[in-house]
Amino acid sequence: MRFRWSRPIPHAAKSYRVTRDRAGRWHVAFAAIPAPIPKPGSGEAVGVDRGVAVAAALSTGDLLTVPGLREAERARLGRLLRRLARTRPGSRRRAQIKAAIARLKARETDRRKDWIEKTSTNLARRFDVIAVEDLNIAGMTRSARGTVEAPGRKMAQKAGLNRGILAAGWGALVARLEDKAPGRVIKIDPRNTSRTCNACRHVAGESRESQAVFLCVACGFRVNADVNAACNIRDTAAGHAVAARGGPPLGGPANREPQHDLPLTG
Repeated sequence: MRFRWSRPIPHAAKSYRVTRDRAGRWHVAFAAIPAPIPKPGSGEAVGVDRGVAVAAALSTGDLLTVPGLREAERARLGRLLRRLARTRPGSRRRAQIKAAIARLKARETDRRKDWIEKTSTNLARRFDVIAVEDLNIAGMTRSARGTVEAPGRKMAQKAGLNRGILAAGWGALVARLEDKAPGRVIKIDPRNTSRTCNACRHVAGESRESQAVFLCVACGFRVNADVNAACNIRDTAAGHAVAARGGPPLGGPANREPQHDLPLTG
């Protein structure tokens, strides 16, 4: 059987697996555990706030999004779904349309996995400590359908949110970070990270003007809301590390002083 090499075989590989995905593509995967990425030794820490509109906002001000289907691909997916609804169950045409839909969905999944691998590698190479929120993703994406006795409410909105969370790759990103930077990923309590001003530490839900803008009602500090949350995540992790080892804050002086010049984007 002919096949195409996508990368060299690792020297430690001792077994392989042949699989076929839902798009009908065959893959040969060799089992090997890669070595962790070495700590850069810069002493810098970064906070990562995960969201739906912005998949990962960094305390450095970077806003990262997962590349999904392009506009033309989304339009084609919509046409295919409408055609699928008009086909007869069990027909050959229905099987062909379902295969075309699966190929588009697989393309979207491949792009998300590629983004996760590149983003996690970049973070592991740049920062000594990576701070994230300790989120119960399984609970957050649980269906809102409810039961017959207590039916759920706003099920369509909840289903859309669940799809957005899963499409952003929240869990997979942290899992790959823990694989590539073991012992350097700190999970913190997510409470109030999006409502706390990183400049004056005032906590107020009214400061979150919108999904993208944070305007502190106490000191007037204005910044991108996701970046503000990422800075709070970083500072909280740095405080935990100081309490644990009794040393200077992680990330140098930037973690001791609130950042007032963060960009307002999004």
